[in-house]
Amino acid sequence: MKKSTLIIGCGDIGIQLGKRLLEAGQRVIGVRRHVAPLEGTGIEPLALDISDPAGLGHLPDADTVVYILSAERFDENAYAEAYPKGLKAVLGELETRATPPRRVFFVSSTSVYAQQAGEVVDETSETVPSGFSGVLMREAEQALLDHPLPGTVVRFSGIYGPGRDRLIRQVKEGRVAAANPPMYSNRIHRDDCAGVLTHLITLAQDGQPLETLYLASDCEPTPLHEVMTWMAGKLKVELTETIQSPLRRRASKRCDNTRLRDSGYRFQYPTFREGYEDVLKQGGFLTATESA
Repeated sequence: MKKSTLIIGCGDIGIQLGKRLLEAGQRVIGVRRHVAPLEGTGIEPLALDISDPAGLGHLPDADTVVYILSAERFDENAYAEAYPKGLKAVLGELETRATPPRRVFFVSSTSVYAQQAGEVVDETSETVPSGFSGVLMREAEQALLDHPLPGTVVRFSGIYGPGRDRLIRQVKEGRVAAANPPMYSNRIHRDDCAGVLTHLITLAQDGQPLETLYLASDCEPTPLHEVMTWMAGKLKVELTETIQSPLRRRASKRCDNTRLRDSGYRFQYPTFREGYEDVLKQGGFLTATESA
């Protein structure tokens, strides 16, 4: 029988994940409020609002469930609905099934870390988030880790890729992050997000041992000033304005992805250079000659 994966919150990353799983011969069901973006993907659409308790019973059984919902907006109530409340409701439904999923994946964020002095962080590092986003993400993580259903949390760092071009626009405006103190940034390309999840799902479905937590970030944490300066060189832009981030919003840590790489995952874009080179080219910011 075909293996099956249910993707709850099947947006950009979920669609890329679904396509990879379909290529591997799986059945993929994508849950979202509005399913038009799933047309033509091969992913079976299920229009559902998981904040509606009556709708949860319509979730189909699946070997694997991936919870990758996005909050509607950046505020505390929206995050509480999407993450701890939403995930707990889904887990409560799934545990009643005669055939529960073999593993549930929750896509979390490195916002659960509060380190600000360039410390190296990994899956064993302290998580004492101060902002509401990190606090609520951490609550959702713990809800899965404490649940009887087998679960794995995947913490993504800053996601970039097609359509995620805020940093590029800032550089094109001549803006750059301050050089001192160095503000370490961590990122992962959208395609590697889908790749990581595909890799871990495949391990789980093949009966391979899996950790309950993985930190998913590329292989080179880099000061933001260095990233933006490199990008300005590619775009042939003169940087004229320094961005001063408020102290309360500053984060500076270095994410260590050793556990993920030890599991056998190999990054398509191991550093920001390969990743942004492709984004700049595919987005029409560079010609093939300029990127050579």
